[in-house]
Amino acid sequence: MKINPFRPVEHNPYKQKVNKVEQQSATGKTDKVEISARAKEMQQIPSIAKEREARIAELKEQVKNGTYEVNPKEVAESIAKFYRL
Repeated sequence: MKINPFRPVEHNPYKQKVNKVEQQSATGKTDKVEISARAKEMQQIPSIAKEREARIAELKEQVKNGTYEVNPKEVAESIAKFYRL
């Protein structure tokens, strides 16, 4: 049997795959994301964001002035509490 390496490939699986993808995109199916009412409600709580921003600004000022002090006992308790859950 003689094998000719220069003969064109008649059945190219790559071309078949590309044609299938093009056909699927032509059907018009789209993805849809829905956000629940509870999630929308949670996004609109500005008081928490304002309090958090105020606390961060206060901490930044303390660090800048050198008056920020870390309580090692509280840090250790917090770490232990985190890993116990």
